[in-house]
Amino acid sequence: MDNHIVKVLLVDDDEDYYVLIGDWLSEAQDAKFQLAWVSTYSAAIAEIAQQRHDIYLLDYRLGSRNGLELLREAISCGCTAPMIMLTGLDEHQIDLEAMQAGAVDYLEKSLINSAALEKSLRYALERKRSEQKIREQAALLDIATDAILVQDLQGKILFWNKGAEHLYGYSATEVVGSFISRFGDENALPQMQELARAVLLSSGAWQGELEQVTKDNKNIVVESRWTLVRDRLGQPTSILVVNTDITEKKQLEAQCLRAQRLESVGTLASGIAHDLNNVLAPILMSVQILKIKFPEPQHQPLLIMLESNVKRGAALIKQVLSFARGVEGKKVTLQVKHLILEIEQIIRETFPKSIEFSTDIESNLWTVLGDATQLHQVLMNLVVNALDAMPKGGTLKTSAKNIYIDKNYAQLHIDAQEGAYITIAIADTGTGIAPEILTRIFEPFFTTKSIGAGTGLGLSTVLGIVKSHGGFIQVYSEVGQGTEFQIYLPAIQANAIQENSDVDLPLGQGELILVVDDESAIQEVTKTSLEIYNYKVITACDGMEAIALYTKHQAEIRVVLTDMMMPVMDGPTTIRTLQQINRDVKVIAISGLSSSDKLAAAAISGVTDFLSKPFSAKDLLLMLHKVLNAK
Repeated sequence: MDNHIVKVLLVDDDEDYYVLIGDWLSEAQDAKFQLAWVSTYSAAIAEIAQQRHDIYLLDYRLGSRNGLELLREAISCGCTAPMIMLTGLDEHQIDLEAMQAGAVDYLEKSLINSAALEKSLRYALERKRSEQKIREQAALLDIATDAILVQDLQGKILFWNKGAEHLYGYSATEVVGSFISRFGDENALPQMQELARAVLLSSGAWQGELEQVTKDNKNIVVESRWTLVRDRLGQPTSILVVNTDITEKKQLEAQCLRAQRLESVGTLASGIAHDLNNVLAPILMSVQILKIKFPEPQHQPLLIMLESNVKRGAALIKQVLSFARGVEGKKVTLQVKHLILEIEQIIRETFPKSIEFSTDIESNLWTVLGDATQLHQVLMNLVVNALDAMPKGGTLKTSAKNIYIDKNYAQLHIDAQEGAYITIAIADTGTGIAPEILTRIFEPFFTTKSIGAGTGLGLSTVLGIVKSHGGFIQVYSEVGQGTEFQIYLPAIQANAIQENSDVDLPLGQGELILVVDDESAIQEVTKTSLEIYNYKVITACDGMEAIALYTKHQAEIRVVLTDMMMPVMDGPTTIRTLQQINRDVKVIAISGLSSSDKLAAAAISGVTDFLSKPFSAKDLLLMLHKVLNAK
C-alpha cells in the first residue's frame, strides 16, 4: 500500500469494540488507517451521505435496525465506497445476503484479529481501485455502440454503459447491483453461472451467442464476449462483458436457409411433376377421344369420372409447380378488393355461424398486376386454413391496405423491395402454430392434419403464387391465441381490365403437323386428337429424327409441336437446328414444367407459344389455330 491515509468508519453500538478495532488498525505495517465511529443507524446514514470515508465497517446488530438494511440504503443512495459486514458466530445466511446486497466482504466478530481485519481492508481497497478505474473509463465505454457491462464474480452488475441502455431498455440505476441473469429466461441463472465458472477456469475469456430478453419483453440474440479482469496482484475481481446485437443478422440467416431449403425441395418437386405430367397427358387426351368414339349414355358417366380425376391429378401437380417454379398465369391490372368481397360472400354463405367474420378494406386501395384465379386461390386456402384452426368457433378478420416499404424494412426481408405494396391480412383466433412448426409450414406435403385431411400443398401453393407475383408473406402466430398471415403484393395505379370469353374449337384444313416427343403414348394420343379435327400428323421420338423428317417434308409441314425435355437432342437444340433450315419455321414448345430453363432457352430462340402438360384437346387446337393464322 502507499502512504495515503485510509479513512475507515465503524458503525457499531459497542464502544469497547471501537477501541479494539482502533488498536488493531494501529498495528498495521504498510498502511495508515484513520478510524471514526458512530453508534446509531441515523448517524451512520448522515456520515455516509457526506462521502468522507474510504471504507465502512457495518455491524449487523444496531438496535431496532440492522446493518443489512443500512447497507442496502447506502447503496441505493449512491454510495460507491466498499462496505464490510460484521456478523456474529454462525450467521452465514446474513453473510450471504450481505454479499448479494453489495458488500465486498464479511467478517465474523468472534474470529477477527489484526491480520484478518487488515487483509479484508486491503481487499476492499483493491476492489475500490478497480471499480474506480472502471468508472474513469466509463466515458470512453459510453460512446461505444455495443452493450458493455461489468459483473462481479457472482454475476452482479457493477457497470452499465449507454449502449447497454439502448439495447436492453434499462437505465444504469435500474440494473447496477442486480444479477445479469435477469436478461434471460428461467434457465438463465445457471447458464450465466456456468459461463462465469468457464471464464475463471479457462484462459479468462469466452465468446458465443446468447438469447436474451429486453425490458419490453422483446427476444434478442447477442454475440457475447466475456473477459476476466484481474487486480494488480493477479487476483480475479470481475468480468467484462461486451454484447453485440445480432438479432437482425440471425433473422436474415434463417430466411436464407429456409429459402435454400425450399429451393432444393422445389427442384425435386419440379422433376417429379414433369414425369407425372407425361403420364397424365395421354390419359387426358385419350379420355376425350373415347368420349367422342363412345357417345352412348352408358359409357359417358365412367368417361366423365375418369376425365374429372385426371384433371384433379393435373391440378394437384400444378399446385406443386406453383410452389416449385411459380406458375405463370395471365396477369392483368386488377382490384383485390373485389376478390376479398367474393371471399367474404363465400364465407358468409358456407362457413359455420360460430365463425364471426369482419372485413376492413382501405377505401382507395391500390391495384396490382396479377392473375385473379391464382390470387383467389391464395385467399381461399388461407381462410379455409383459418376455419380448420377454429373448430369451436372464433373470429376471422380480413383486411387490406396500402403500404410503402422503405429501404430499412426491405433490408430486413430478403424478398422485399423498396416501393409501394398492398398488404392483405387474414387473422384468426384459432389454435395457433407452434414455433418449431412455423418454419416448415410452406414446405410442400408438410401437414399437421390427420391422414386424408390434407395434402400439405395449400400453403406451399400460396407461397409459390405470391412469389410469382413479386410479393412475399409474413406470418405471426401464438399457440392458443391465433395466427395472422400478411400477404404483400407490389402495387400499381390503374383501372381494372376485364377479360375475354370462350371460343369454339376450330377445325383444321388438312395441314401437316410434326409432333416430336420421346413419350410414345403422348405421340399417339396427340396424333389421334389432331386427326379427329382434320389435321395430318407425322411423329418423331427425338430431335434427331425430327430434323430428318422436317428436311424430308419441309414444304408440307406447317407447324412443329415439340417437347422441351428429350434425350439425344433436347427441345431448344432441335428448335435452333430447325431455324437454321428454315428461319420462318413455326414451333409450339411443350413442357411438363410451366416455367423452366428449357422454356427460357426456347424463348430466346424466338419461340413465343407454349403448352404445359397435361393439356386438353381444346388447349392444343386453339394454340394450333393461333399459330397457323399468325402473320
